[in-house]
Amino acid sequence: MRPVWPLRILPGALLLLAAGCDDMSKQHKENPYASARSAPADVAQGSVEYHDAPHPAPALTLALLQLGRSEYDAFCAPCHARTGQGDGMVVQRGFPAPLPLATAPTRSATPAQLYAIITSGQGIMYGFAQRIMPDDRWAIVAYLYALRRSQYAMLAARPALPQAIRP
Repeated sequence: MRPVWPLRILPGALLLLAAGCDDMSKQHKENPYASARSAPADVAQGSVEYHDAPHPAPALTLALLQLGRSEYDAFCAPCHARTGQGDGMVVQRGFPAPLPLATAPTRSATPAQLYAIITSGQGIMYGFAQRIMPDDRWAIVAYLYALRRSQYAMLAARPALPQAIRP
């Protein structure tokens, strides 16, 4: 003999499930990628949220160059290589090569133009405004000048070593 109670409970359970179940597509949810979302009032539409305002260049010091070198090694060398030749590890793995830093267009760029390129990007290079602080971007610009200058350094033009350092 079959038990009768499951047959009596089943329609009631189905009715309760159908009545109490809300469709998940009707739930309140926030889509961060929705195009109708407006920007906060204090941020201009289409701009980076922070660190993209004009920032004056700091004074050139040895500490600034050292900071520039470490930031360049972290953010720029994967594509541009530590030498600035444009054959970094990312390029060796198949990414398009950037221009070497010693070529004419890059060599003739002003510090402000280099700062703007680091901030906003150029070509397929994305901007680093959200990743690198303004003072650190200026440090990279200072290091780029030192790196470019080292590409054309002549051994005969080096400054004389102080007497205390000579062997």
